[in-house]
Amino acid sequence: MPNKVAFNENYPDITESDKLYQRAKPIMKPVTQTLAKGPGQYINGVAPKYLKKGKGARVWDVDGNEYLDYNMAIGPLSLGYAYPRIDEAIVAQLKDGITFSMMHELEVEFAELIHKVIPNAEAIRISKTGADVTSAAVRVARAFTGRNKVLCCGYHGWHDWYISVTSRNSGIPAAVKDLSATIDYNNIESVKEALDADTACVILEPFVFEAPKEGFLKELKALCEANGTLLIFDEMWTGFRIAVGGAQEYFGVKADLACYSKAFANGMPIALLTGRRDVMELFEEEVFFFTTFGGEALSLAAAVATINEMIEKNVPAYLASQGKKLKDGYNAIAEELGIASYTRCTGYDCRSLVSFDAAAGNPLEVKSYVQQDLIKRGILWSGFHNMSFSHTGEDVAYTLAAYREVLGLLKEAVTAGDVAARLKGKPVEAVFRKVSNFNTKPVAKI
Repeated sequence: MPNKVAFNENYPDITESDKLYQRAKPIMKPVTQTLAKGPGQYINGVAPKYLKKGKGARVWDVDGNEYLDYNMAIGPLSLGYAYPRIDEAIVAQLKDGITFSMMHELEVEFAELIHKVIPNAEAIRISKTGADVTSAAVRVARAFTGRNKVLCCGYHGWHDWYISVTSRNSGIPAAVKDLSATIDYNNIESVKEALDADTACVILEPFVFEAPKEGFLKELKALCEANGTLLIFDEMWTGFRIAVGGAQEYFGVKADLACYSKAFANGMPIALLTGRRDVMELFEEEVFFFTTFGGEALSLAAAVATINEMIEKNVPAYLASQGKKLKDGYNAIAEELGIASYTRCTGYDCRSLVSFDAAAGNPLEVKSYVQQDLIKRGILWSGFHNMSFSHTGEDVAYTLAAYREVLGLLKEAVTAGDVAARLKGKPVEAVFRKVSNFNTKPVAKI
């Protein structure tokens, strides 16, 4: 019998998952379309590799095993899987068509809604992915300022201007690499050191898990204004979660441009760029940014329905409430067990992160051990609590009960010094992403 969301006796049978994986390996390079969804982020031999369906906050793998999901499609599912109001909006639009030969009325309805809820949305552009809109933001910032250099902080997609600062920058010309550099989050001095007369923009995630220091975002905005540099917020994670108006609303700091994709269409592919009218007007004729699927109507219908649901149900407050129970509950259990010295849950209530210090052993092995035993208990987990409107109080209570049991096992393993020996398969892998401690300054303009 497939496993359920319960204290199962055995680890799940993942035979069909492994069969699909073997079929994919010879022809898909790599097998995953998103690193965070790939097999490297889950313990091999225990975790499923392929899911088949979802409902609410639960998913089922291709072997029929059920899991309570805290990844939520790596962010887009702010309401939950197969959420009725959103699915109904998609089905209703599907009956009328998906993509058309001219503009669709939903484009206007969506734009008007965004204009009301996003603080800097004097004008908007619609696209499909986060990388689309962050790259469009950088391009229009360069056009508006007449400058070349980009300073970034966080993860901003796969395009050359950003990936050039990471370890996976093969295939990018040296001239392009020389135009991008990083700043350290919450370190205003790193910004002051890197800003120069050729800096077109600073793009950053307003927060990832660490909170901005008092005044950091406001001081950053002031520095950019004084230098003639545009400030861009990458709000893929913060937008519509921390508040419907995103980090701009929550922190009271208005960016020149802001980018969104996850969360506001409950899983449908759509992205959004908002900003100052004088900057965005360059898209009229001077800056090219168009895509055939920008006006695709199913995603627009889903977006309008999702945002209205978030407003009417005050979804951000619910995410924070449920997420706080998980974060505080995890830390309380760690304290009770005497392991708070090497594991804690941090971040904002709507999206928190469980971390492990090296004092417990190899952090990736420790994470893998916790992950494999949560999977046995029907919880799909990769270290995050990406909260959705479908996570119930009962879900949170069950998760904390599972944490209490699994963290007790972790304490035993750490005390015995044999965490690695208890793993049922290859541990999770590190990802290339870094958001701090790799500050580099752009090459000086010749």
